[in-house]
Amino acid sequence: MATPTTEPLTEPPADVSTEPSAAPGDDPHPALDAAIEPVEPRGSGLDTVVFGVTAAIALAFLAWGLVSTSSLSTASGEGLAWTMTNTGWLFVLTASAFVVFVIWLAMGRFGNIPLGRDDEQPEFRTVSWIAMMFSAGMGIGLMFYGVSEPVSHFATPPPGTGDTGSAQTAMATTLFHWTLHPWAIYAVVGLAIAYGSFRKGRVQLISAAFEPLLGERAHGPAGKVIDMLAIFATLFGSAASLGLGALQIRSGLEIVGGIGTGGNALLVGIIAVLTVAFVLSAVSGVAKGIQWLSNINMVLAVALAVFVFVVGPTVFMLNLLPTALGSYVDQLPEMAARTGAEGAEVSEWLSGWTVFYWAWWLSWTPFVGMFIARISRGRTIRQFVTGVLLVPSLVSLAWFAIFGGAAIKLQQDGVDIAGAGGIESQLFTVLDQFPLATVSSILVMVLVAIFFVSGADAASIVMGSLSEHGAEEPRKPTVVFWGVATGLVAIVMLLAGGADALNGLQSITIIAALPFVLVMVALAVALVKDLSADPLVVRRQYAIEAVEAAVVTGVTEHGDDFVIAVEKDPEA
Repeated sequence: MATPTTEPLTEPPADVSTEPSAAPGDDPHPALDAAIEPVEPRGSGLDTVVFGVTAAIALAFLAWGLVSTSSLSTASGEGLAWTMTNTGWLFVLTASAFVVFVIWLAMGRFGNIPLGRDDEQPEFRTVSWIAMMFSAGMGIGLMFYGVSEPVSHFATPPPGTGDTGSAQTAMATTLFHWTLHPWAIYAVVGLAIAYGSFRKGRVQLISAAFEPLLGERAHGPAGKVIDMLAIFATLFGSAASLGLGALQIRSGLEIVGGIGTGGNALLVGIIAVLTVAFVLSAVSGVAKGIQWLSNINMVLAVALAVFVFVVGPTVFMLNLLPTALGSYVDQLPEMAARTGAEGAEVSEWLSGWTVFYWAWWLSWTPFVGMFIARISRGRTIRQFVTGVLLVPSLVSLAWFAIFGGAAIKLQQDGVDIAGAGGIESQLFTVLDQFPLATVSSILVMVLVAIFFVSGADAASIVMGSLSEHGAEEPRKPTVVFWGVATGLVAIVMLLAGGADALNGLQSITIIAALPFVLVMVALAVALVKDLSADPLVVRRQYAIEAVEAAVVTGVTEHGDDFVIAVEKDPEA
């Protein structure tokens, strides 16, 4: 019997090349990591088709809303009813599917693929990257819904979930709307942009991510339609956020400033001021100043949360943390499966909560997806998905446990937070029960204003970039146009709601986001096709097939006494 070799078989033979990639300009083998050369946008200046069509439709919408608000209100109500009846299931199904999809990407064979070259290190240290993810998890939505959503579900639980007064159901429903599902939606777009830009060298356009499906057509009419839909999603999503911020600031001025009940004129004035602020920040080149304001805002938000945690029902909040998390995990399948099939009452509830949220998150994906893509260069897909899903979700868990917990405890103790005015005023009602109520209420208004300014200026730049072939620095007139359009659309959306301004925001946001749902589904398909041809995946497949064949041949011809070597095929 032959004696087995005792030499390590993992060392490559001398004639094995260890070069990791092909040189720039070569036509690389699909198993090799190709060097990425800078890619310039395919055009310069304004994309007249993308901008022209989207601007014309936006102006037509504004004219309709300003000339005949009542007919727009009627049309949006009918459109919402049709959307919920016929496509509500689509929002519910796709949102949950995206959670499963990104977890599958992270845990499966694509998880080790880097968002960059094979040997590329992460652009940001892990601590800094987590901090930026933390900032992405904060925003105007948490300020608006931090108190109102948990206490609303506590006082009036979702249809079919039981009696009122269940903190478990209230917190589980809130976390369902603010943790894994929204960030999975963002992760799909972020992954597609990051992989295409840093691994394939594509322009940072939504349409560019469709090259695996459409080929060169991604840069033709089909690609332009995709970018138009991305602009509309961002426009109406930003306008919805601006509307929420204006409602909350108006409520704060009424309560803190003692100005009485403010009407639409006050809302319009607030929107005008915020619009001017974020347009100026977007075009004046004060990026460092805005970044400084954003960082300060994060500190102020944490300070506000710590303040409420200390002066509020601290022990109750701590008890609520594991309760909320456990209830969320326990009720997740039921919440994810809730659709209009359960009746008209459930359908109406979904349109005001779950489907509105999914539509809102979808409308912010071009901006948030691009942000998380830009800060994640060099990360693997597994690291990216883990960070994007967990960090902002933990932020939301802590925020709602503190502010929602304070509101629920006050409600239990007899303070009617749920019935204290509109949703936008409930945070101020909670703060009024604690020391330094005036100071903390003013801080809330400042936080809302800066959160919106620091986010909306970036959103207007994203719309400008989509209007100019993916230019990293779009021209100022384009950015100004989309900034002003955002403010005007917010006004029209609020006015369309009539006495219930929030309903107007929700209805139009859901309708506007519907086409982008289909874009997102196709984007997920394109991403899988792209990843399936990644050099790391191809290389792994080559290795498995080659080694298996070599081992069979070696054992057949030499028993245990053989080594595997690599040499050029003499017949090639």
